[in-house]
Amino acid sequence: MAVLRLPARMGEGIVATSVNGILRSTKATIALVVCVLLIGAALFAPWIAPQNPYDLMQIDVFDSRLPPMSEGYTGMIYVLGTDGQGRDMLSAMLYGLRTSLGVGLIAGGLALAIGASLGLIAAYAGGRLDAFLMRFVDLMLGFPTILVALMILAVFGQGVWKVILALVFVQWAYFARAARAAALVEVNRDYVEAARCLGLSHWRILFGHLLPNCLPPLIVIGTIQVASAIAAEATLSFLGIGLPITQPSLGLLISNGYQVLLAGLYWISVFPGLLLLLLVFSINIVGDRLREVLNPRLVK
Repeated sequence: MAVLRLPARMGEGIVATSVNGILRSTKATIALVVCVLLIGAALFAPWIAPQNPYDLMQIDVFDSRLPPMSEGYTGMIYVLGTDGQGRDMLSAMLYGLRTSLGVGLIAGGLALAIGASLGLIAAYAGGRLDAFLMRFVDLMLGFPTILVALMILAVFGQGVWKVILALVFVQWAYFARAARAAALVEVNRDYVEAARCLGLSHWRILFGHLLPNCLPPLIVIGTIQVASAIAAEATLSFLGIGLPITQPSLGLLISNGYQVLLAGLYWISVFPGLLLLLLVFSINIVGDRLREVLNPRLVK
């Protein structure tokens, strides 16, 4: 008697395929290296930053608004200058990068987990549940992301986790729609029917067999949404409704220097803005290359 065997999961080789595909493109390789360097700088910010810009014992108001490559009151050389509080801009940017990346990655990861789960359930269950969830997704996608996040934060106030939850609330629908579209193609394939015949539980079929085969579009959207979450957090913080002033963020650093930008103190706002642009731009390039690699129809 022949033993019914499930096909190999597509998700097992996605990482290797993605990395190899990225390395075949010079532009994507450079963007990936930039992303790795920025992530490393964010992770090791407390050790590589010249000072802790949020420790009052390490900053001096006499060093406020010094231009780049200036020597401070204590003899310290400020490579990128200082802000109005006397904080080293290089250190503040490293700490701000740490917060902005953390918010983007956590928000993107949570939105992926929630949205992908609901999208898979909708495709697998079908019927009224599918119709209800998709109408709710359509409703969520009909509102501007920043507007909804602004309304949520206006009600609940500022805070890191409040910003993360607001971003998750406005992003999960993108993953739900993508997961459902991918799952509808897979749900009637032979390996799903074989899993049902073997008596596997619905949850094991959903997340053990169906999800790995739906990962490619989710990975691409996840990359783009992380960049979108970082930019959204910076926008909210710049508007004064995101993170509190006691929390380091690239958006807050840009906001701190915006009012004195026309006075010639460009470095307070421009340098964090360039770092934010470099981070988001690099992530988007990697995501665009992943879209080409994981979608065979786009391969030239």
